[in-house]
Amino acid sequence: ATKNAAVAIRNAAEIRQIQRDIARRRRRKLALLWTRLSFFIFLPTAFVGWYFYTLATPMYATHSEIVIQQAQPQGGGPTGLATLFQGTSMATQQDSIAVQSYLASREAMLRLDADHGFKAHFSDPNIDPIQRLEEGATNEEAFKLFGSHVVISYDPTEGLIRMEVIAADPVKSYEFSEALIGYAEEQVDQLTSRLRSDQMEGAQQSYEDAEVRRADALASWLAIQEDVRQIDPVSESSARMSQINGFESERQRLDLVLQSRLSVDRPSEVQVQALRDQIANIDTLISELRDQLTGGSTGQVSLAARNTELRTAEENYSFQNAMVQQALTQMETARIEANRQVRYLSQSVRPVIPDQATYPRAFENTVLAFLIFSGIYLMISLTASILREQVSS
Repeated sequence: ATKNAAVAIRNAAEIRQIQRDIARRRRRKLALLWTRLSFFIFLPTAFVGWYFYTLATPMYATHSEIVIQQAQPQGGGPTGLATLFQGTSMATQQDSIAVQSYLASREAMLRLDADHGFKAHFSDPNIDPIQRLEEGATNEEAFKLFGSHVVISYDPTEGLIRMEVIAADPVKSYEFSEALIGYAEEQVDQLTSRLRSDQMEGAQQSYEDAEVRRADALASWLAIQEDVRQIDPVSESSARMSQINGFESERQRLDLVLQSRLSVDRPSEVQVQALRDQIANIDTLISELRDQLTGGSTGQVSLAARNTELRTAEENYSFQNAMVQQALTQMETARIEANRQVRYLSQSVRPVIPDQATYPRAFENTVLAFLIFSGIYLMISLTASILREQVSS
């Protein structure tokens, strides 16, 4: 019995020793765990929180929203597929994306720096070292800062371009935002200016050429009128035909008088000869007038030829005048089409000078840092555990 009691006491002592060893190892592992958590999670999170709460320079954000609109066509414009997307964001989606890309480009940053001192503002010694731009920084370094302090997004469903401009001073933030909106307006106007200019230049040139041709046709018509000394060919021909008809009527009358004189028994030779001379003179006049109308055998330019030349010049002038009217109509159509191609930038949300710092968001950023450090520690721990298991097996 004494031997069994001694064995039981020894076993109990060994069990207590084992329990103490297990508890000691647990305490050591727990201490190591808290040490690792403190080193990899709590201390970095505390440092980040201290930075955001005490050291980080307050940043002010100015929000604005702009939309690109297309001019609506007047009544009688094109219909069908040409106006399927008219008035929707799809009609100006390409222009909106182009403007968004421009506002986020190096060119916009360089213009903003040249006009409003972007790099000088963020190189201010009052800004904390993490957010401050080094003195004499390169354009690439400034562009990285520009990308994080000028946030631009495009909503294709509504066609809105949203812009957030962050600066260390509220007035500067508003100034940068207004400048970028001005650059966007210039870019929108530039997108269609060449198309509108080409349309108007072509129509204007056609109109000017038509005006020159009409002036030449009018000058040619006037020169022919002065050369032939005749204004209205129809009236001139009518006057000549009236003269011929009058002479022919007079000739017929004289023929009747001559026949009456010849019908007597002893006609007077003097009277008969006088009548015959008058009839011969009238025949000569009628022949000359007909030669003037048709040219005859005299070799002179006939009235018919001159009338034809005048009518040709008049018809050419009328045609050129019609071409001027057509060119004028085309120019008006081109002007309407050019106006339809115009894009307008409207500010749905105008920038307002902020009266309170937007960044840093100390609590949110601290929590985010805690989650990030926790995730990194968890990934490293899992990787190390998997590696130890693979090595031990």
